[in-house]
Amino acid sequence: MSSAHPAAHHDPSHHESAHHESFVRKYIFSTDHKIIGIQYLFMSLFFLFFGFCLMLLMRWQIAYPGHPLPIIGKLFGADSMPGGVMLPQFYNQLGAMHGTIMVFLGVVPLGFAVFGNYLIPLQIGAKDMAFPRLNMFSYWSFFAGGLLMLSSFFLPGGPASNGWTSYSPLSDIAHDGQTIWLFSMAIIIISSLLSSLNFITTIFNLRAPGMTFERLPFFIWAQLITAFLLLLAFPPLEGAAFLQLCDRLLGTSFFLPSGLFVNGQVYNVSGGGNALLWQHLFWFLGHPEVYVIILPALGIVTEIIACNTRKNISGYGLMRWSIIFLGFLSFVVWSHHTYLTGMGTNITAFFQTTTMIISIPSVIIVSALFITLWGGSIRFNVPMLFALAFLPMFGFGGLTGLPLGLAATDIPLHDTYYVIGHFHYVVAPGVVLGLFAGIYYWFPKATGRKMNDVLGHLHFWPTLITMNLVFFPMLIQGLMGLNRRMYDGGATYTFAHDILYWNVFISWAAGVMAIAQLPFIFNFFYSMFNGEKVNSDNPWQSATLEWATPTPPGHGNFTKPIIVYREPYSYSLPGAPKDYSPQDQKDI
Repeated sequence: MSSAHPAAHHDPSHHESAHHESFVRKYIFSTDHKIIGIQYLFMSLFFLFFGFCLMLLMRWQIAYPGHPLPIIGKLFGADSMPGGVMLPQFYNQLGAMHGTIMVFLGVVPLGFAVFGNYLIPLQIGAKDMAFPRLNMFSYWSFFAGGLLMLSSFFLPGGPASNGWTSYSPLSDIAHDGQTIWLFSMAIIIISSLLSSLNFITTIFNLRAPGMTFERLPFFIWAQLITAFLLLLAFPPLEGAAFLQLCDRLLGTSFFLPSGLFVNGQVYNVSGGGNALLWQHLFWFLGHPEVYVIILPALGIVTEIIACNTRKNISGYGLMRWSIIFLGFLSFVVWSHHTYLTGMGTNITAFFQTTTMIISIPSVIIVSALFITLWGGSIRFNVPMLFALAFLPMFGFGGLTGLPLGLAATDIPLHDTYYVIGHFHYVVAPGVVLGLFAGIYYWFPKATGRKMNDVLGHLHFWPTLITMNLVFFPMLIQGLMGLNRRMYDGGATYTFAHDILYWNVFISWAAGVMAIAQLPFIFNFFYSMFNGEKVNSDNPWQSATLEWATPTPPGHGNFTKPIIVYREPYSYSLPGAPKDYSPQDQKDI
């Protein structure tokens, strides 16, 4: 299936012609997909850093409940940390904002919007996104939503404090920070929906001649399925946010039941609502959201492993069908998050079955990547180290999730630290390692310079080790019954006293993990201007199309018309003069 849209290709003179724009128009209000991707990159990295700092504050409170936070504790004011000692309400606010910011403003835009914006046109041979102005609007919607979310910290009552899931009815009667949370989420969702429409249209209509769906890199397949997941799963949460806003501002009762008591008083509302409706609307997005986080990282890791093993991906066709099947199944597993609500045995059995089945395509994809390593001429550069570490960490995260997919084991584990350990194993040692791999891998294409290898190793090894030191003990704590969402880390429960030392251990490991990010931060900004210059447009000797552009790519991306002749991972072909054959090269 070749592209039926010849406008995807342009006259080389278009690239060579003068393209004069002011600094503001070129770098701030840009319609160039590459600049927009870089804008998303800086903002998502900022939000990841900010959300990480919120976690460090929480970990201090969990490790040393009732103890003042040294040096900076008193800066948070008497309403949050009187005398430097954290109040329970402030802890709840940190927990809600940590989860919201890390997921919706950090990991998702980094994997989907950053890499998708920068690489989709480059890998399919297009000069830009299908809707460049809509692309710019999607970024500024994201920026506005994130800014609004941060502004809630300055409200008199502080930000939202009801968890990143914002369950009703508590969220319906909470202070004004929850209203800001809802408005912010509505704007962020609009941004994601616009990006999804743009990505889907671009991939379907702007592929280069010869770029059939069978010749698309796996990264493009991952972005395409992710875009469909966002497009179909985010509207229910958008609607739920609107309904909760109506409950809060207009006196409706979509999620408020009759006879609700608040502080010993009957809450005066019309009633008749259903609090469980919010849970179903949220998790209908919430579980596809897990794959929105995972799939871009899987796509990134696949590109890096193919390049650095110098061989084709084993079972690539099966991987494509697996990711399609996984995307479909992600919409019929959401209620394994609601076993504790008293679901009937028949519906419970259905969601248990689909939850077990959805592990199959994930296992196929990861197994194919492991098999690809067999017999490969592996290059152990920094991107490859992160990609290799991704595989077992993501696999372990998936395995720890199987007990949570079965009602019999989920019910005792659901409100424990086991859930925290499982989810973070998927997102942190799993997904984040894949995203770091992508930054190191495509940094030379975006800047024309390589990141320092020594600093890359100083970043990788401590990060990998400390991530496991942080999250593995949480699994132990959860199996021993320690509840999550407790501002004192369980100190008020006698049964937990024998495992409280893990709270201190985890908190110090998290602090070391924070220090381990300093080499990356320095390396990223220093290498941008002073890193070693690459000596070619294709320093990794990769076969996919993004390396056929100038370094860094200019306006319009390609300097000549692109025609695709072969599959994306044409490495070590018999009779070829080199161990890689670019997709746009006619003769091997």
